[in-house]
Amino acid sequence: MTGLPISHDIMFRRLPIATLSLIIINVFVYIATLVSPDLLLPYARTDNDLYRLLGAIPIAIVHGENLWTLFTSMFLHGDFYHLFGNMLFLYFFGGPVENAMGSKRFILFYILSGLSAHLFHILSISLIPSSYLLTNYSYNPWAIPTIGASGAISGVMGAYLLYYPRARLSLVYFIAVIPLFVTLPAWAYLLLWFAMQLAMGLMVLIGISYSSIAFWAHIGGFATGLALAPYFLHPKIKRFIRIKRLAEEHGLLLTPDGIYQFIEEEEE
Repeated sequence: MTGLPISHDIMFRRLPIATLSLIIINVFVYIATLVSPDLLLPYARTDNDLYRLLGAIPIAIVHGENLWTLFTSMFLHGDFYHLFGNMLFLYFFGGPVENAMGSKRFILFYILSGLSAHLFHILSISLIPSSYLLTNYSYNPWAIPTIGASGAISGVMGAYLLYYPRARLSLVYFIAVIPLFVTLPAWAYLLLWFAMQLAMGLMVLIGISYSSIAFWAHIGGFATGLALAPYFLHPKIKRFIRIKRLAEEHGLLLTPDGIYQFIEEEEE
């Protein structure tokens, strides 16, 4: 199990409005799912109705049906722990990434990462041998709705790795019920997390184990985040980086806080 992040040394220079809005929406949808599903769909009576109608069912997506569920499924969660874990990671990694992108770019980046995660999940199912599906699974993954924000959040984690590889993360690991506190550089923690997802995903593909967790959605989201992050970086930060490199070539040194001061002065 990867540790739970509890703090880091990246400061929010601006309130991460998009990240907080996504968290609020996810929490609202979860509460509505439990208390009054018909708030989300007039004819939904139970949470299972919502999962079936708003979750992304792989076989339907392959047939070009209900494609809008690729989006709606990102806001559904199966239980409190599913929601809590995802929202913790979204807040922890999303705030700094949003600060580096800007809110509008961050929202688009988040959605694209989530969509890509779905595609990776569907592709992974298509690679599982049919004989293995018939003998080792108690359910058909082609027909099970995929829900959760973790694919999109994995993309955010990929962007965090690219933007803040040297950030120091404080983490808590639980050994039985005993908390163990550890500090790691972001690159080490995120690459360890990705390696675990990849290992579990490969074991599913080759038939060693099976799981209800869409590991390949995490892998795909993370890879997409890494690939897209350079293109979603705020234009003014890109300009600052160019100026910083030019300054360094001439023996000048900019302060660590200079990037945010530069942006603020540009916007006045």
